[in-house]
Amino acid sequence: MRHNNKSLIVLPAALLAAAAVTPAQAATLDDVKSSGEFTCGVSTGLTGFSSPDENGKWTGIDVEVCRAVAAAVLGDPEKVVFSPLTAKERFTALQSGEVDVLSRNTTWTATRDNSLGLNFTGVNFYDGQGFLVRKDLGVKSATELDGASVCVQSGTTTELNLADYFKSHDMQFQQVAFDTSDQSAQGFDSGRCDVLTSDSSQLAALRLQLADPEGVVILPERISKEPLGPVVRQGDDQWFNIVKWSLFAMLDAEELGVTSENVDEMRDNPPNPDVARLLGKDGNFGEQMGISNDWAYNIVKMVGNYGEVFERTVGMDSPMELERGINALWTEGGIQYAPPVR
Repeated sequence: MRHNNKSLIVLPAALLAAAAVTPAQAATLDDVKSSGEFTCGVSTGLTGFSSPDENGKWTGIDVEVCRAVAAAVLGDPEKVVFSPLTAKERFTALQSGEVDVLSRNTTWTATRDNSLGLNFTGVNFYDGQGFLVRKDLGVKSATELDGASVCVQSGTTTELNLADYFKSHDMQFQQVAFDTSDQSAQGFDSGRCDVLTSDSSQLAALRLQLADPEGVVILPERISKEPLGPVVRQGDDQWFNIVKWSLFAMLDAEELGVTSENVDEMRDNPPNPDVARLLGKDGNFGEQMGISNDWAYNIVKMVGNYGEVFERTVGMDSPMELERGINALWTEGGIQYAPPVR
């Protein structure tokens, strides 16, 4: 049927725009509510970020982001299917709809944000690339690595940063590439290379897998900015907002002193309007996203605030024993900062 062009002209532009995007925006949320679960793309196994424990349960700071989304949308943090993906597979899996969220220690860059049809929803861990070497190599600085062989995971920003760093310092290197981070660590451990490079947090995790963890050291230089965070497909603003605000809710909860232990008391007797809004006692912030108004309460109750999640996955209560550093809240000298729920 041919449309009458004149009839289209009289419709307000905003109405046309809404009609064009509304079906796409609701697609993922509708599918998740209908199936009662969603799929989260994670790593093939990286301690502290996403790895299965001895019982096969996935744990880590990236895993907790998806559990928070499940708590917000479905009221149950266990309603997530975790799909392990290599660095090469991850973006295709998200683009194709194989996974609904990618939460896999993935760096936010311009190319990834602008040319892959994807949206980064925030940063759950600020990191930087570093170098790990054996102590008996006698190297104290990355500037001493001229001529070194370097193990690196392929299909990552790590490869690009590595080439940039050596070129800018007029040094030569031999790249030894692997498909997974575990393989790169095994290559280093077996003597395939002099140096292992990755995000510094990843090096701290991979160090635990080595035959002699005490015989290696992470050099002091950080040669890049690596803002790591969850990713969704473009064209689905509602799902984008839900994943984004699930992360923000954990950050806001920590800043407001709301924890998994006191969240019931905080909800019943909010100490201030900010807490009342966050926990659904005031406003309709959940309904604005198409979910229940107790979405943030469910996240904190079932998963915890950002500080709780950090400490048990990568922080001092975990085998990683990482300091908060720049991942501390902005009120504590770090750069973690979330918009307010209001």
